[in-house]
Amino acid sequence: MNNFYKNKTILITWTSWFKWSWLAFWLYNLWANVIWYSLKANTTPNNFEILNLEDKITQIYWDINDLKSLDEVVKKYSPELVFHLAAQPLVRDSYDFPVYTFQTNVMWTVNVLEVIRNNDCIKWAILITTDKVYQNNEWIYPYRENDRLGWHDPYSSSKAMCELAIESYVKSFLQKLNKKIVSVRAWNVIWWWDWSKDRLIPDIIKTILKDEKLIIRNPESVRPWQYVLEALYGYLIIWKKIFEDDKYLWAYNFWPDLSDNLKVIDLVQESINILWKWSFEIQQNEKNPHEAWLLLLDNTKAKTLLWWKPRYKVDEVLKRTLNWYKTYYNNWDIEKLSLEEINNFNM
Repeated sequence: MNNFYKNKTILITWTSWFKWSWLAFWLYNLWANVIWYSLKANTTPNNFEILNLEDKITQIYWDINDLKSLDEVVKKYSPELVFHLAAQPLVRDSYDFPVYTFQTNVMWTVNVLEVIRNNDCIKWAILITTDKVYQNNEWIYPYRENDRLGWHDPYSSSKAMCELAIESYVKSFLQKLNKKIVSVRAWNVIWWWDWSKDRLIPDIIKTILKDEKLIIRNPESVRPWQYVLEALYGYLIIWKKIFEDDKYLWAYNFWPDLSDNLKVIDLVQESINILWKWSFEIQQNEKNPHEAWLLLLDNTKAKTLLWWKPRYKVDEVLKRTLNWYKTYYNNWDIEKLSLEEINNFNM
């Protein structure tokens, strides 16, 4: 894979600055030309600044709702591949801002599909949705890529609508234009330097720094806990695969093995063991909007066709993640440490 991305021009769309910045940093170190199209940073600090990406990639600060501007950027830089990650990514915010959530998640995706359709330079696209696209009955068996889509909260429903838009564009336009499109579903990744709100690991770190009590909303909910580079590695190997053969097209779940799906309360207890003891509270609030208690995805397709598999167990990921936050506050060279982490993973 190291030589495959060399000198390739790649467009990334994104609104948060955690997951995509790791992808951009990895692609830069694979010698790709990265064009980033996004809103400005929504957290301080953020991974973009820590990794000095401003000096490494081309940044376009603009709203992806502006289809004309997005099209002009594509025409100017002629990307071969698009990684589309831009979204309103929070379930709880979707209850507060349902119109914005649907407009953002659905129409941003449609805009990206439209520039793919209208620009010959783009031959491939990896469109990232979410694990929450499935109609989740909170059963104990994992959902496969061909299971029914749709759920009742605005965020999940909007992302299921994205999947329908992708399928419609593929069947109506993109197949005829010989453009290769893949949808990928992964979420709840953890690793260094995530400061987004409503994320458990960042909330743990923030409460320590502020000497506050940690409030847990849904302690018995079962969640996946996935090393961010594992999901990103899946995205990267997909392009190489669809470059070689059409049989690898369509949707993939990138999901940890079922043994790495833990209750929220168990992850917090393990975090206490790794760091130091601090107090936390379980928030009992009947007005909290509904969030799924259990969601499991089947990763068999990715394992079988792509030879992808999770490398680290959740206890190892958690230990490495929390210890990294500790080393950061001891003024380590984070860019150097991050590159070492990617190189070790990529071996």
